[in-house]
Amino acid sequence: MLTAGPGKKVGIYVAEDQHYHGSAAYAAILDFLFFHGVAGATVTRGIAGFGADHHLHTDRLVELATRLPVKIEFVETAEKVEELLPKLQTMAGTGLIEMHDTTIVKPAEKKQKQTEPEGPALKSESRAKIMRIYIGENDKWNGKPLYEAIVNGLRAHDIAGVTVYRGILGYGANRRIHKDAALSLSHDRPILLSVVDTEEKLKAFMPILGQMVQQGLVVLSDAEVIKYAHDYQKAERRQEARP
Repeated sequence: MLTAGPGKKVGIYVAEDQHYHGSAAYAAILDFLFFHGVAGATVTRGIAGFGADHHLHTDRLVELATRLPVKIEFVETAEKVEELLPKLQTMAGTGLIEMHDTTIVKPAEKKQKQTEPEGPALKSESRAKIMRIYIGENDKWNGKPLYEAIVNGLRAHDIAGVTVYRGILGYGANRRIHKDAALSLSHDRPILLSVVDTEEKLKAFMPILGQMVQQGLVVLSDAEVIKYAHDYQKAERRQEARP
């Protein structure tokens, strides 16, 4: 939590059409900052500019409109910025990161403080875990579908992988049937997220998951990892190197 006193102001400049792991780079950076507890961040879109390639980009030129500059700006403590900076440098890619000292005169205040219980402690010490999260398709978190928010949170915490399944029939604690049918009035179909990673990384994510899932079921079971598909960072570097 920010307090009055010295801090760091960080600005990250990327292109609007720049991507990181399949998503817009600015959106991925914003998700990373959000899920790592940064007090606040703002994304602004430029109307004109040029970068290291010295090419002018402006919204008056239709063919170059998608290359407009985007700036992500946030203020945090020097310790927090130092912790996040290595990952931000990777995510920014060919973009620019600036940082300078600032003074926090009055930190922003939360409109409403919500206290939610943390997830249960995990005690098993197997080499890997499978976490299954059962929720409804209509469940929301901060105005967006809950399953999408969970996926973004998992990715921001470098969880190895997650798959989202949409069910065709099911019921939960309220005993109501939810089904996938063209003429059905119920669109709240069951959603299953299957997550695989080490116990330590899943345990670190549990407090956030406990805040996001208001009504649902989370199941944890042992797993033995036989084969890891690929190193996604090396794969991305190979993809970027192709003409």
